[in-house]
Amino acid sequence: MTMRFILLMLLGLHFATGLSAQRIISGTVSSNSENKPLQGATISVKELPTLGTVTDEKGYYELALPDNKEYTLRASYVGYNDATLKTKSLQNETLNFRLTENTTMLDQVVVTTTRTPKLLKDVPIVTRVISERDIRRGDATHIGDLLQTELPGIEFSYSMNQQISLNMSGFGGNSVLFLVDGERLAGETLDNVDYNRLNLDNVERVEIVKGAVSSLYGSNAIGGVVNIISRKSEEPWSVNLNGRYGAHNEQRYGGSVGFNRGRFNSMTNVQFTSIDAIDLSKGTDNEEVGDYSTIYGNSTLNIKERLIFTATDDLEFTARAGYFFRERDASESIKDRYRSFSGGLKGNYRITERDDLELSYAFDQYDKSDYLTPNDRDVRDYSNVQHTLRTLYNHTLADKHILTIGGGYMRDYLMSYQFEENGNHTQYTTDAFAQFDWNPHRKLNLIAGVRFDYFSEAQLSHLSPKIGVMYKVGNCSLRGSYAGGFRAPTLKEMYMNFYMGNIFMIYGNPDLKAESSHNFSLSAEYMKSRHSFTLTGFYNLVDNRITTVWNQELAGQVYTNMAPLKVAGAEANATGNYPCGISWRVSYAYTHEHIEKGEPLLSSTRPHTATARLAYDKEWKNYGLSMALSGRYLSRVTADVYTEITSYEKTVEQTYPGYTIWKLSLTQRLWRGIDLTLAVDNLFNYRPDYYYSNSPSTTGTTCSIGLSLDIEQMFK
Repeated sequence: MTMRFILLMLLGLHFATGLSAQRIISGTVSSNSENKPLQGATISVKELPTLGTVTDEKGYYELALPDNKEYTLRASYVGYNDATLKTKSLQNETLNFRLTENTTMLDQVVVTTTRTPKLLKDVPIVTRVISERDIRRGDATHIGDLLQTELPGIEFSYSMNQQISLNMSGFGGNSVLFLVDGERLAGETLDNVDYNRLNLDNVERVEIVKGAVSSLYGSNAIGGVVNIISRKSEEPWSVNLNGRYGAHNEQRYGGSVGFNRGRFNSMTNVQFTSIDAIDLSKGTDNEEVGDYSTIYGNSTLNIKERLIFTATDDLEFTARAGYFFRERDASESIKDRYRSFSGGLKGNYRITERDDLELSYAFDQYDKSDYLTPNDRDVRDYSNVQHTLRTLYNHTLADKHILTIGGGYMRDYLMSYQFEENGNHTQYTTDAFAQFDWNPHRKLNLIAGVRFDYFSEAQLSHLSPKIGVMYKVGNCSLRGSYAGGFRAPTLKEMYMNFYMGNIFMIYGNPDLKAESSHNFSLSAEYMKSRHSFTLTGFYNLVDNRITTVWNQELAGQVYTNMAPLKVAGAEANATGNYPCGISWRVSYAYTHEHIEKGEPLLSSTRPHTATARLAYDKEWKNYGLSMALSGRYLSRVTADVYTEITSYEKTVEQTYPGYTIWKLSLTQRLWRGIDLTLAVDNLFNYRPDYYYSNSPSTTGTTCSIGLSLDIEQMFK
């Protein structure tokens, strides 16, 4: 009896110990203003990064803690400020969170400007963030649609053969660096990347910095950086299916599958788009409606995968892969085809509480080919392949100052129909940079950095410095910065040997110098309650800008460096956000581009641009409503146009008219996980009298309808 009694006591003690080693924390997450439950809010544990959960449709959560230690729980929800609570007892406990609305979106983490996680309100460099909510409101397919709607000073237009070109505050596509999760894109057409690759399905936010950012991102960041941040899977499993149908037989179908289980987090995304050719002369009596009368039809397929593996609490690996295909109906006998293959692997290791290390490898290949329909031949005549290795190390001093050191190596290979006999060239680039983020006082922040770059083919090296300071006075934040920017000559600009349209030759120049710039910026931001106001002024002096000039001896155009040009301007932005669900934003930009007379470069930068948005968002128990009226205004501009390609002195003035386009979108949450979107674009039926390359290619008011299904929400 005694032995049996002892065994039972030991078994009971073991069972009791097991119970005491684990306790349940539960509660609700709701909004502070309306006390409504927040479904899908994330609950995480500061001391245990791998432990967490999400709230159900009633805002309820339940979390099992492994022992009786004190822990800090954090509740997060998009559009609201995070909140933290600490466990108080050693037993089961109820912790309820009340989140306040994030009215100015200043608490989102931004990485573009500093390469280290930093709250937007604390970044000393003027940075604009387009949130996931704003992306949904805009109902845009690719990055060009979104940027034109949200930001002033940006215009996407057509170049030769209807290729898309960018103008951002006086800088073209080859001076604005586009990144996806911090990685560059291979390939270009007429100095622009293929913007169709940058679809917005499964994007968490877009970060934009105007002005030189070469001290961290090197060449091509002389005019600014646009970084597209992908969304991670937050739910244990998720499935989204979406589609949209619009005018001109425009179709968009997409889907994503994600899971977040244990140490694995995965998100797979697929999107297909297509649109028929657009006849611009339809509905008019004019045969010559513009510089072109038909917009080519095209279709795209975009597949992306990102897998995150948390090996330990301090070590995380991220693998990604992607495939893109676009086909354009350039003529009845030839279709233009564009493909890209991308992949990468990144490791993040937290060495200590103060030190972390990042190592990454990225691969990107972008090809072009002509598909000859009569004999079913696909002839590849362009291939750009980039291999990039990069490392980044951060060390934190006194829990508030951050020293960042990094470097990289890239192999850039280009085979092109624009080279002699479809030849190829290879260039190797190396870089190293250092930055110190100094926070001597909660009101004062200063960032200083420098970067060194070397390009093998051009045999040039360049130093790019940067310094930015922010000082807070009450509700006002004052920012000032200086940044040196540069752009190295590309392989195309050095070695081009191309018979342009069977009319004249264009020759490269291996002796080109790098473009360089001095960028100065001052801004003041005022925030109080639910309003924010920002005013920014900038001045950019650019030297050795690369362009083409006519060479009489060669009877063709040759790439060369031109005299300095000056770009100056100002930008104003105001926002408001109210508990009733109404929000608004108004932005205005003025840009002046001064080019010395006689230089072989003409400006068509519109001096005045503006964007505006008025939105209403409301959630009820089984129904949600989101309405947004957004518009953009671009002023007219008078520019000089060359009358002869062999002379940069014979020009005529050409005035491109200004225009205003508005869009109204209505999204309804009909039931759990079901969203229906109706949109009317070009609300006031604007149509150009004459279609120039930089006029909108709209034929009037158009409508679209879209449906999105979040399958996992239907089973909750």
